Amino acid sequence: MAEDILLEMIDIEKQFPGVKALDKARIVLRRGTVNALMGENGAGKSTLMKCLFGVYIEDAGEIRIEGIPVRFNNPKQALDNGVAMVHQELNQVLRRSVMENVWLGRFPKKAGLIDHKKMYHDTQEIFKELEINIDPRQIIGNLSVSQRQMVEIAKAVSYDAKILVLDEPTSSLTSQEVEHLFRIIEKLKKRGVGMIYISHKMEEILRISDDVTIMRDGKWIATKRAADLTTDEIIKLMVGRDLQERFPPKTNTPAEVLLKVEHLTGRFEPACRDVSFELRKGEILGVAGLVGSRRTEVLETLFGLAKKSEGKIYLHGKEIRNDNPKQAIKNGFAMLTEERRATGIIPLQSITFNSAMANFRAYLNLGLLSGRRMEHDAQWVISSMRVKTPTSKTHIKSLSGGNQQKVIIGRWLLTKPEVLLLDEPTRGIDVGAKYDIYQLIIDLANNGKGVIVVSSEMPELIGICDRIMVMSGGRLAGIVDMRAQQGQDVQEEIMRLAAKYV
Repeated sequence: MAEDILLEMIDIEKQFPGVKALDKARIVLRRGTVNALMGENGAGKSTLMKCLFGVYIEDAGEIRIEGIPVRFNNPKQALDNGVAMVHQELNQVLRRSVMENVWLGRFPKKAGLIDHKKMYHDTQEIFKELEINIDPRQIIGNLSVSQRQMVEIAKAVSYDAKILVLDEPTSSLTSQEVEHLFRIIEKLKKRGVGMIYISHKMEEILRISDDVTIMRDGKWIATKRAADLTTDEIIKLMVGRDLQERFPPKTNTPAEVLLKVEHLTGRFEPACRDVSFELRKGEILGVAGLVGSRRTEVLETLFGLAKKSEGKIYLHGKEIRNDNPKQAIKNGFAMLTEERRATGIIPLQSITFNSAMANFRAYLNLGLLSGRRMEHDAQWVISSMRVKTPTSKTHIKSLSGGNQQKVIIGRWLLTKPEVLLLDEPTRGIDVGAKYDIYQLIIDLANNGKGVIVVSSEMPELIGICDRIMVMSGGRLAGIVDMRAQQGQDVQEEIMRLAAKYV
């Protein structure tokens, strides 16, 4: 019925230099429902939502809320009209408190001064309603990524929005936190809130959604009821073809020991403790564990981002010191971090700059950077990593998440590393781009690199890794050999180990 229609975006068009991002895109949202917006990276999902939220202004088309045409020139106008958005990449003031981040730009005041008591009380009320157990006075930068994500969701809810856009909201959440989020969504649906939910996790989509809208190459492809769809049908509509396998064939063959780590222990909390393992040449070693298991800390301590108090690192049988990232890079290590936007890219710089930034010393000529050589290597990154971009001069922030990730991997390959540390390499990336990243990882192993992959997605680790080391409570709980476990259900064994020291 017409009165149930909360939002209509009709024939939306958006052009950027060299690329048409949206081509008559559309979406309809019914009151009190979830419409999952799906498509490969670069399909135009985020661009369409940014047009709704006033980050971009559409070139053509019409947006209607409850039948009334609207045009937002900035996010504040969108928020004032009941539209809130939780972005995939967190954008918070890390040195301020949780409650200050929730009420940023609209602090409660008393006699012209900020009323911290009311701000604390109001934050507590929202957290209580949403069952979020976080002290509003905590500095937000001290929280885990998953806790920060929940704060951002609470902030969106605090606007009392009637339309809520959730862009990859579960990318950093544990299974328990995902269930918590789903309870929040059900509460909001009962209030009549309409939600647009962007995710690449098929199981979530089919469980939480009422409708599914699929985009490809900036165009609307289909809108169907979630109950009428299967995972295979969604993938086919997204990629325009049947995707027979989620993972490429594993063609790598682990050889001799490349890296040996003994009793690795971080100096400052949160830290890993007494972690020992080996990595072979041509091997893909996964790292599994629950949130808080210190998976990331293992990689950061190996790369010198986190200081170690104990432990030894051997490369080719020779002890090395990675006291800082510069030393680690010199020793043949490379690290792709979990949060692309915060620690992976320089958003307002070109693909050329972002490709070259880990290897500037190689481009120096008489004290000046050689633009020609940087451009040559950027073209190699674009070509070999299959990056979709108009030119190498394009700002990296304009690329989809999957293409940004490919640029970062290419950047590190230019440093000619022997050991690659990949932290959540496919976070927030669609099923087609994930396949490309998996193939890149296997190709790296085929070329004799040692690869360590941290991932929250169990099927991903099982699908591409030769062995999986399981972290629990900061300690190594065990290593599962995938070659010896063929045909067996290893997921239960991994989960058992993940809970060993919790």
